[in-house]
Amino acid sequence: MTTDMRLSEEQRDREEELVQLVLSSFDGTPDPRLKELMQGVVRHLHAFLRDVRLTEREWLQAIEFLTAVGHITDDRRQEFILLSDTLGASMQTIAINNEAYGDATEATVFGPFFVEDSPRVELGGDIAGSASGQPCWVEGTVKDADGQPIAGARIEVWEADEDGFYDVQYADDRVAGRAHLFSDTDGSFRFWAVTPTPYPIPHDGPVGAMLAATGRSPMRASHLHFMVDAEGCRTLVTHIFVRGDELLASDSVFGVKDSLVKDFVEQPAGTPAPDGRDLGESAWSRVGFDIVLAPAET
Repeated sequence: MTTDMRLSEEQRDREEELVQLVLSSFDGTPDPRLKELMQGVVRHLHAFLRDVRLTEREWLQAIEFLTAVGHITDDRRQEFILLSDTLGASMQTIAINNEAYGDATEATVFGPFFVEDSPRVELGGDIAGSASGQPCWVEGTVKDADGQPIAGARIEVWEADEDGFYDVQYADDRVAGRAHLFSDTDGSFRFWAVTPTPYPIPHDGPVGAMLAATGRSPMRASHLHFMVDAEGCRTLVTHIFVRGDELLASDSVFGVKDSLVKDFVEQPAGTPAPDGRDLGESAWSRVGFDIVLAPAET
């Protein structure tokens, strides 16, 4: 804390007395972890208020901002996740809770567009549905940290279409660009998707206003979401990113990790598809992503 040294000793004592008073109000909290969290919040919040010497007008503006974040949030849009993402809080929480373990695949942000109960596709199926975009063949393996293949791992995949929108951002209740599948007996998986393209996070609300006011871009680097779950392993939430994307260094939610940047190799029109699919005169791409899951106890 860097409380202004121009403050009188009396003023500093008054402020510190309040901090201690609020902290002591949580002394009787029955749950030790809840007590730790609440007192931690109080310490850091009051340290921030005193550090920046927050004005009453600024305090009111902050309340109005958070109120607006709440008002725009509904079952299809989670503005609080966007706020957490754009402040780096999501990635910091992920870093804390997904400690490095051998060659385990790195985790990254969950994002606001995951939906439960996605449709199932078989190996080699198409998760795109009606989502527009260039076809992309995705293949890889799921293994544990000892290098053993994992059969039956549940792999959730979701992505935006070529216009930068997820299915839930449309008003027609479509389900597209998302599905789940299970790894084969040798740990392998494969499916069709669409080649990821850059897009902006929703910026027509208070988080967008915050980004504009601070001169930040809402753009996300091109990516494809994964969530991988297998018995005895730590659930992995991650993306893969397109090598060469100019937004890799300025992703608006700080989600890019070097290990997750992959080669999406362009295939000219007429190149035979791996599964014999007739792509007509369409160019397509392909990418490999080998997943390593850390053990659950880590």
